[in-house]
Amino acid sequence: MQPLIAPSILSANFARLGQEVEDVLLGGADRVHFDVMDSHYVPNLSVGPLVLRSLRKHGIAADVDVHLMTKPVDRLIGEFLEADASTIIIHPEASEHPHRSLSRIREGGAKAGLALNPGTSATALEALLELTDVVLVMAVNPGFGGQSFIPSTLTKLRAVRQLVAASEREIPVQVDGGIKVDNIAAARAAGADVFVAGSAIFGVAAKAPCRADDYRTVIDAMRTQLAGAS
Repeated sequence: MQPLIAPSILSANFARLGQEVEDVLLGGADRVHFDVMDSHYVPNLSVGPLVLRSLRKHGIAADVDVHLMTKPVDRLIGEFLEADASTIIIHPEASEHPHRSLSRIREGGAKAGLALNPGTSATALEALLELTDVVLVMAVNPGFGGQSFIPSTLTKLRAVRQLVAASEREIPVQVDGGIKVDNIAAARAAGADVFVAGSAIFGVAAKAPCRADDYRTVIDAMRTQLAGAS
């Protein structure tokens, strides 16, 4: 599977979010990643479906992965389906009935994803893989941007890759947390297909507004590393 880069808007400038998302896509990003936090399941509060609806009205047509770090999740699944999410990713610990939640996502026309925290074993996938279209491996404990990549994530990525291969289904494996130019190749070699990066991409705009070419510099550097990964 060709590697994809998915910038997380958690690190974007929300005062000019529509323009930033436009620019990062023009700069070579493949899709957009929404980190949705509820200050309950994780210790932070971020965006809701209104932001996604606003971006769609703004003209953003790219695929959007919505990562729900919320508990409970079912009500928000419906709201993000209505807001035109492409993929909705849940944590198995956040749903009383994850089979039902994953089925609800699929029935609503989106792809269903399952996220694994650093403390969640890859074996949690085994009973749910038949309903899972995307697996997201967290390389940090969820709740905040800008954290450092946990090295043991590489071992989990390899385990997830083996489970996915055994299923004989084409299920993309995402990795999220601390992804940057100097570790993206290792994550690719361990089995990741989709790379969620927030501060590594949007962080270049910390001192001044960026344009597509500024984002392209970082994304191109990531693609160069990915091209050399094996």
